[in-house]
Amino acid sequence: MTRILLMVWRNILRVPSMWFKLCRYAKHLDKYSEQERWDHISYILQRAVLTGNLDLTVTGVENIPAPDAGGFLMYGNHQGMFDVVAIAATSKTPLAAVLKKELEGIPFVQQIIDCTRSYPMDREDPRQSMRVMQQVTKDVQEGRGVLIFPEGTRSKKGNEMLEFHGGSFKCALKAKCPIIPIAMIDCYKVLDQKGTAPVKVQLHYLEPIPYEEYQDMKTGELAAYVQQKIRAAMDANIEG
Repeated sequence: MTRILLMVWRNILRVPSMWFKLCRYAKHLDKYSEQERWDHISYILQRAVLTGNLDLTVTGVENIPAPDAGGFLMYGNHQGMFDVVAIAATSKTPLAAVLKKELEGIPFVQQIIDCTRSYPMDREDPRQSMRVMQQVTKDVQEGRGVLIFPEGTRSKKGNEMLEFHGGSFKCALKAKCPIIPIAMIDCYKVLDQKGTAPVKVQLHYLEPIPYEEYQDMKTGELAAYVQQKIRAAMDANIEG
């Protein structure tokens, strides 16, 4: 929380205009393009990164499909609240995200959910969860990019991952789309720990996995395959 306050304070003169513009986009989705809404969100979160005492190393941005290149799915390890901030601040291509339903109604978060047409999921309601994943599949087939954290929740174990759930990969197999794995390193240190001391974090967009490479895998096998690629990238880049 203290780092969020630091980010707000260092952007205090920009906050009113950024907030009102975000609210306007969220209330009038039909008047603004997806790219226009995304560019504003990305700008806000870039400011947060620049003013939050962060040293963010990013690689592989060239692996993110262009906005007009067709639908895709991103799967990343989940370390904390900063994960989505880092991704949104560094991707020029608009993304939606599958996120927990409990985030609905939180100021700023709700506006981002609305602007990106993201997918709140009730993890206690299997039928609602299934409808969400069906909608994700449909939207990806129609050309959207969607972010999923297949652990289902943040690990709370630093750079140690939880098991990836195979069910979240049904979307990829049905949509027959490229998969972009994402490796997050030390991102839990930003907003999930106390204090505002400088921290170094890493975000690595790995090479896309084309459908032809995984089309014969079962969901559990694909989950393990993607997790293994992320683990290898983490092991290669964790300092010390």
